[in-house]
Amino acid sequence: MTDRLLSVGLDVGTTTTQMILSSIMVQNQASGFAVPEMAITQRQILYKSPVHFTPLKGGSLVDGEAIRTLVKQEYANAGIDRQQVDTGAIIITGETSRKENASAVLQALSDYAGEFVVATAGPDLESILAAKGAGAAEYSEKTGKTVLHMDIGGGTSNLSLLQEGKVVRTGCLNVGGRLLKLDQEGAVTYVSPVLKELTSIQMGDKPTKEQLAQVAKMLCSALEMAAGRIPETPLLQQLSTQEVQTAWKVPEGPVTVSFSGGVADCIAQDIPFLQFGDIGPILGKTIRESSLCSGDYVLGRETIRATVIGAGCHSTQLSGSTVFSRGVVLPKKNLPVLAFSKWEQESADFSRLIADRLAMCDSLDAVLAIEGYESPDYRQVSALAEKIAQGVGDRPVYLCIQTDMAKALGQRLSLMLGERPCICLDRLKFPPESYLDIGAPVGPCFPVIIKTLVLSNTQ
Repeated sequence: MTDRLLSVGLDVGTTTTQMILSSIMVQNQASGFAVPEMAITQRQILYKSPVHFTPLKGGSLVDGEAIRTLVKQEYANAGIDRQQVDTGAIIITGETSRKENASAVLQALSDYAGEFVVATAGPDLESILAAKGAGAAEYSEKTGKTVLHMDIGGGTSNLSLLQEGKVVRTGCLNVGGRLLKLDQEGAVTYVSPVLKELTSIQMGDKPTKEQLAQVAKMLCSALEMAAGRIPETPLLQQLSTQEVQTAWKVPEGPVTVSFSGGVADCIAQDIPFLQFGDIGPILGKTIRESSLCSGDYVLGRETIRATVIGAGCHSTQLSGSTVFSRGVVLPKKNLPVLAFSKWEQESADFSRLIADRLAMCDSLDAVLAIEGYESPDYRQVSALAEKIAQGVGDRPVYLCIQTDMAKALGQRLSLMLGERPCICLDRLKFPPESYLDIGAPVGPCFPVIIKTLVLSNTQ
């Protein structure tokens, strides 16, 4: 069995906004006598929008209605209707992910993003999607090299460390080409708050190229520290985003640096320093002349489009095949995930722990994420189902399990829940502060998107 999903990716960034449309093929790779093993076997880009400047309402506030108009026009250009969309993601990135901007985009696109396209933000997800969209994950897998991918945009640089094609660590720095904006006369029109303690340049100044180069050199040095190319100073932590809780470290041994993002286009070629009205061209030139490019490095297969291609092609996953669903109207969007440890699952107070966590949750619908058991017997399944049923009270049950026992647990739960909706999915793991979207089933599986919604209050 083969199914085709239509996926949309939209990247609303500090500098640019763009959309892609792609086709995702889902195929059963198991034999006719085995449990179905559904896998995404092919991804094909069908449409790429032009790269638009992100519409702003003066300063750095995003114009939500202009974004809506842009998306509507690109749907028309691609020849699709929003009801045809099966999956995808909207990634609100860089300085655009400030809380007031993210809220404006969410509100403007709440009824226009298709049945399963969702708005997300968060440096972990953005870093992973950029690494996949740029081809860094594939490069690491094919060559066996450890790769540090840097997606350098207008407001932030998202970092992904890859080993054998797998993302093992992510990070994010306040390093980007649009932290300083200039008009065509070279006067400064914007200074990012992250630079106010790091440079004396102020609004209205006309800095020289040398002064701008000093800012670019400082930003570049943070990237060099992150790559382990120069000794670390407090600047690295100072330019780390608020969401990064631990210091960034790279492993010992050779590391290939990979680049994407709008600034990556300025690494490969000399661009007039006022062409984009920011310091992106100077930052790109500085990176080219730095230690980042004196060792082993590559430019991504995609540069400015890396994140949007990652969002459109690589955000969707599949649940396991032994799942259970009854009475749940799909799709479900932005379900908060309440993750429980193995110790909590084994606790005699597990029912109370569930009830307490649900009581503190703002949403009526929440996902319970547990580890489950490997090869459980009937007694273990029944005992776990009883604890969950007691804990959820009169709520519907949305359950995700790391191990392969969702069907058995769901069937046992359904006997205890009466007519309440219940869905149990397996083979899913969640990072902290996750949200989940669940789409309509594809064969025996459900397409899901696991997201981090981190909206910064930084002004």
